[in-house]
Amino acid sequence: MGCRMVSLPFSDHCQPLVDNPDDLRLLVSYLKEQLDGGKWKCIELRPLVSSGSSLETQPYFSHNEEFHFHKLDLRPDLDAVFRNFHKSCVQRKIQRGEREHLEYEAGRSERILTKFYDLLLLTRRRHQLPPQPMAWFRNLLACLGDKVTVRIVSKDGQPIASILTLFYKNSLVYKYGCSDARFHNLGGMPFLFWRTIQEGKELGAQEFDLGRSAADNPGLVAFKDHLGADCSKLYYCRASQDGSGNLTAVGPADWRLRLVKGAFARMPDPLLKIAGNLLYRHVG
Repeated sequence: MGCRMVSLPFSDHCQPLVDNPDDLRLLVSYLKEQLDGGKWKCIELRPLVSSGSSLETQPYFSHNEEFHFHKLDLRPDLDAVFRNFHKSCVQRKIQRGEREHLEYEAGRSERILTKFYDLLLLTRRRHQLPPQPMAWFRNLLACLGDKVTVRIVSKDGQPIASILTLFYKNSLVYKYGCSDARFHNLGGMPFLFWRTIQEGKELGAQEFDLGRSAADNPGLVAFKDHLGADCSKLYYCRASQDGSGNLTAVGPADWRLRLVKGAFARMPDPLLKIAGNLLYRHVG
């Protein structure tokens, strides 16, 4: 595989720390020197917005991946935020959650994290992917302290939906989400986002960064649209030693990928956790 330089691993976006186009050209020149010297196999930058002149116009870099990026404006009052939700897809589901007397809790305890992780296993299995290691989330809590919060919604004591959020300056950031598909009809996830927005505004948040969504995940894109969030395009730029800007990747129709994903979907939890531990030792 070789070494690769990523602007900030596991982050949806990271704006280059430059003030003007000249600084950007100097940064790109330095990165290209490291690439030519064989230190890295490829370089990937994940800018949120253009830095004076966009990265794809810089030598050696080209668009490699494209995502949808959603951000919800939290400056209006809560009534205005609620009115901007899609009436049937969000507003009515929040009201359904209230009628169901869904229970909400938030915190950073091992008990809450375990509830989150159990739902994460269900969700990653549903998506035919291995889960991130429990140690990864424990490290997040240990390093970020009260800047990270795990939020759970339960029905009669049974966790049905959960998200993990970060808080930085005036931004609330949605990072991970998971749920039990058997209870989707109860409106747990819209109810959970509504409670998160309410608490975010109490903390002084002015925006809710809902992160990236792959273009081939229209359900997630639609959910964020229905929250009334602004949508823009997020482009990742990459340069590689062969000058193509692309990595060799296995196509989604490849039989080997289908076989591996099918195995993930059927693995018992202990083996699925082991697979995640092995994979995320090498992925950044």
